[in-house]
Amino acid sequence: MNTPPPISSKDHGDRYLAITHEVVNQPPALENYNLYDEDIALQEAVKREGATTAESDLKAFGALTGRAATIDQGFQANNNKPVFNTHDRFGHRIDQVDFHPSYHELMSTAFENGLHSSPWTDPGKGAHVTRAAKYYMHSQVEAAHCCPVTMTFAAIPSIRKQPELAALWESRVLANSYDPRNVPDTEKSSVTIGMAMTEKQGGSDVRANSTMAYPAENSGPGQAYELVGHKWFVSAPMCDAFLVLAQTSRGLSCFLMPRWRPDGSKNPWQIQRLKNKMGNVANASSEAELRGALAWMIGEEGRGVPTIIEMVAMTRFDCMIGSSAGMRQAVAQASHHCRHRSAFGSRLSDQPLMQNVLADLALENEAALAYTLRIARSLDNQDQEHERLLARLATPVGKYWICKRTPNHAYEAMECIGGSGVMEDCIMPRLFRESPVNAIWEGSGNVQCLDTLRAIHKEPETLEAFFHEASEAKGADRRFDQFLVQLKNDFTGTSDLEYRARNLVDRMALAMQASLLLRNANKAVADAFCASRLQSNGGMNYGNLPSGTDTAAIIKRATPVVG
Repeated sequence: MNTPPPISSKDHGDRYLAITHEVVNQPPALENYNLYDEDIALQEAVKREGATTAESDLKAFGALTGRAATIDQGFQANNNKPVFNTHDRFGHRIDQVDFHPSYHELMSTAFENGLHSSPWTDPGKGAHVTRAAKYYMHSQVEAAHCCPVTMTFAAIPSIRKQPELAALWESRVLANSYDPRNVPDTEKSSVTIGMAMTEKQGGSDVRANSTMAYPAENSGPGQAYELVGHKWFVSAPMCDAFLVLAQTSRGLSCFLMPRWRPDGSKNPWQIQRLKNKMGNVANASSEAELRGALAWMIGEEGRGVPTIIEMVAMTRFDCMIGSSAGMRQAVAQASHHCRHRSAFGSRLSDQPLMQNVLADLALENEAALAYTLRIARSLDNQDQEHERLLARLATPVGKYWICKRTPNHAYEAMECIGGSGVMEDCIMPRLFRESPVNAIWEGSGNVQCLDTLRAIHKEPETLEAFFHEASEAKGADRRFDQFLVQLKNDFTGTSDLEYRARNLVDRMALAMQASLLLRNANKAVADAFCASRLQSNGGMNYGNLPSGTDTAAIIKRATPVVG
């Protein structure tokens, strides 16, 4: 037991020494650790979903993302917001956003490690799982810069719909390097891709878009157009090109719009201002006006939404990864703090009520991760009909549920740390501010629920595939079996499906998470999940696990051992 020094004492000159206290009972910084080695749930999920051969690569990336210097880059990128400059000092319009060097260092790490490219350049067993695991670790360092990484990654399926444009862009999109210069893309060997869909009057209702596309000469797929209109939300405006939705005489169509024209002149689309966001501050988001911006049509004219929907599906998947990652970092911070901090005579992590909360937070994270990496395996096997159908339905379900569960999870983890968790030199305020972003971007909760119903209506086989997958755990737990039967029954009445959509999607997510945990996870984790999520015990907040839960085992799995 450390004995604190006296508050003051006299020296020989009758003066008082200003020694007030010794700092004790504080945790060491959670840094210089391996994010992969210290995450048992991640290791197990990677192996069961088919990416065992990538383990050494993931270990190396886990060490990189856990370094103190890497973690500091995340803090620096968030402490120094992007700055927008409309013109250079000579009066030329430049539309340039300047970032702190730490932002560019994080972008370089992401691109050099293939977070934007690896499943496309090296497809096959475990490719999406490996990339998702890396993204999961990298997003824990700093989530905001992952937006342009995601969009660049997700753009490939849409760009490939227009082979002549893919021939010009794909190799540079997939290059494992990062070039942040504000120069024509023809001078670059690597480029980034963004997207610009929403407008003031429509938001998620992109069919209400008013931006018009006029043929430069000929019309149709692959042809050049000039776009006139506005975009209300353009994230990462320093990307080299964007997928844009605009109206032609035949309806809403998809276009590839570069920042520069082929002759090296600036394409006339202009940033009006940067968004003043609550979170996600290291990433620039903007409003823009298109004043005859040159762009090339991708896909069939009038079929803009189906053309861009594959990009949207992939960005929604990354929202799942990002929110799961936010949960993991919150659990790591809270459990690490409580492992080292004592109060009222014992370590916080040994106190029953805190164990209840910590274990509950860990359950939420592990269930989110299990669901996410299962969908990653589906993406690796899209040639199999079951996997195609499962990914189509389970993606909006998972995006809705996992992203929506994250804000309260971040808050509860912050409360575990106490007053220090509210301070800006701690990562928790950033995790909290970031937590609502993925639930809103790429389609908010209602949009995801309606997309779930749309998928079921268009392809009823998607619901069959979903229940077939969930039913793989039948017989493992009585509570699960009853829950699944009731959920199936509630799909038989179709008169008010839209009104009930949130309730149905909530339970679909829980059913799939429970099924995955029962089949694959630690017994204590699976049992606690079913007991707390599939049965009502009167508690709505975290920390309502029933008596008899093996909280110690759950917490041990989740706690990074550092210091």
